[in-house]
Amino acid sequence: MRLRSLLAAGVVALLGMTTSAAGTFTNPIKRNGPDPWLQYHNGAYYLATTTWNSTITMRRSPTLAGLDAAADTVVFNLAGRANGCCNMWAPEFHLLDGPNGRRWYLYYVAGQNVADYNPTQRLHVLESAGTDPMGPYSFKADLGTDWQLDASVLTVGGRLYLMGTYGGDGAGQSNFIQRLTNPWTLTGSRVRLSSPTYAWERQTAPVNEGPEPLYHDGKVMVVYSASACWGPDYKLGLLTLTGSDPMNPAHWTKRATPVFQRSDANSVYAPGHNGFFKSPDGTEDWLVYHANSSASGGCDMNRSTRAQKFTWNADGSPNFGTPVRLGTTLPAPSGE
Repeated sequence: MRLRSLLAAGVVALLGMTTSAAGTFTNPIKRNGPDPWLQYHNGAYYLATTTWNSTITMRRSPTLAGLDAAADTVVFNLAGRANGCCNMWAPEFHLLDGPNGRRWYLYYVAGQNVADYNPTQRLHVLESAGTDPMGPYSFKADLGTDWQLDASVLTVGGRLYLMGTYGGDGAGQSNFIQRLTNPWTLTGSRVRLSSPTYAWERQTAPVNEGPEPLYHDGKVMVVYSASACWGPDYKLGLLTLTGSDPMNPAHWTKRATPVFQRSDANSVYAPGHNGFFKSPDGTEDWLVYHANSSASGGCDMNRSTRAQKFTWNADGSPNFGTPVRLGTTLPAPSGE
């Protein structure tokens, strides 16, 4: 019996050399994972990130630590779509009620296969056949006919709104909002949600982008990315719906200071393009984002996906803390 115990302990020790300890994880959770979107659903984490090619891929794992080694599964191929075949960025999948029942709607950015691809980037949406985040998916709609990025969906009073990023009106790259009659159909005009007005939103370039919904204790908020993604000072800002109408710019209040930014002490630069997810037991709130490990890092596929738990301030606003150094052992989300 003594020998058997020693052998078992040796196996555990050997496994511990190659996997995270039970109940912990370390960042990054995906090494080449810009623009991450992560959700926990029916016992597993699902992660999608920018591929910069003609595929949309997703990873699945029962633990956060397991995402790093999980396989990328192609959930949709864009090849053959004339106005959105290539350069896939910023995928997000939202479980929404629509005319076809409860489905996942996967929003993404893609453009044409041309030398100067950036002006051709547009918003698009897929619909799942059922309630599996990995699909299968079918193409549902193009969302707009001009340059737009970073689609997300806001829900207020049972109504859906598409948020996105647009830069064609001389105010710098800005966030906009527009009504949806269903998850794939826009109605009315888009309205400006935020523009880069503060100095910390204009470092290297004037940018507001990547608006993401956040809800807490009846408060509706939007967290967005600010300044140039190709500089070290890319960071997160906060909007709060202080009125009742999300389509009225006067009903939104922008916080005057950023809520998440670089940490030179922890070698984390350009933390941004975030999302939110709940722990498996629903008791914790988590932030997922990408960042670089060098001040000279760029806006490319070398950005890595990272996650950390956050808390709430007394006024109901999020307290994201400081971005954690890569390799730091962190407790896994509660309920794993």
